[in-house]
Amino acid sequence: MDPKFTEVSQVFERFKAAFVRKDFDTCTQLLSQLKVSLTGFKSLPPLFEETPNAVQELTLARDIYEHAVVLSVKIEDQDSFERDFFQLKPYYTDARGRLQSSPQEYPILGLNLLRLLVQNRIAEFHTELELLSPSALENPCIKHAVELEQSFMEGAYNRVLSARQTVPHETYVYFMDLLAKTVRDEIAGCSEKAYDSLSINDAKKMLLFSSDKELLQYVEEEHPEWEMKNGCVFFQRAKESIPCKEIPSLQLINQTLSYARELERIV
Repeated sequence: MDPKFTEVSQVFERFKAAFVRKDFDTCTQLLSQLKVSLTGFKSLPPLFEETPNAVQELTLARDIYEHAVVLSVKIEDQDSFERDFFQLKPYYTDARGRLQSSPQEYPILGLNLLRLLVQNRIAEFHTELELLSPSALENPCIKHAVELEQSFMEGAYNRVLSARQTVPHETYVYFMDLLAKTVRDEIAGCSEKAYDSLSINDAKKMLLFSSDKELLQYVEEEHPEWEMKNGCVFFQRAKESIPCKEIPSLQLINQTLSYARELERIV
């Protein structure tokens, strides 16, 4: 076996041991070292050269990048997730014919769909879906993300929040919590435009909280401009704090007449 391959494998074993210990600082340091080492393998993307150990090197690199994606979720770093996912993706597409399928492929593809949904990148969400095979679309991890997107677009926010209890993979919990916040922010924005005030019980139900304490904490952290008193949540102060811009009607009329005169000259 190639000494360089053996060296990278040994470092990766140290990475996995640190990962099990939840020593994520050590994992991050070792991952940087691993990524540098992988650049020495010409069998990897984008070169894909036919080397004697190409299959083993591709398999090892795929495993490393899969762990990198999961690590980015554990440390709650969405930027790292995106970078690592795009480094991993060629192993699921371009190298598919040379490698055995990975049991982590569909969980990670579904996790990426969930990330795009949380970031409200709906166009990219559907682009990624179109690249998947019919069999992939039937996988529970992919179906979970698709059903979430449908519920979100339909405004069935209760289904979105209850889906946290049935996640197909434990790594999904981080993005599900972020999605729950997105949902509540969406409801809150609609509520303060539609109502001057709501009773605390109604606000609690609308924002899908189970206790007054959760509602109070949400208001204090996310909407300090709201006012809670006499058993109600008042949005009016928030509305009044938004300055209304006057429409310069006279200026618009003069501009329109000027455009009309210019058009008349042209004709």
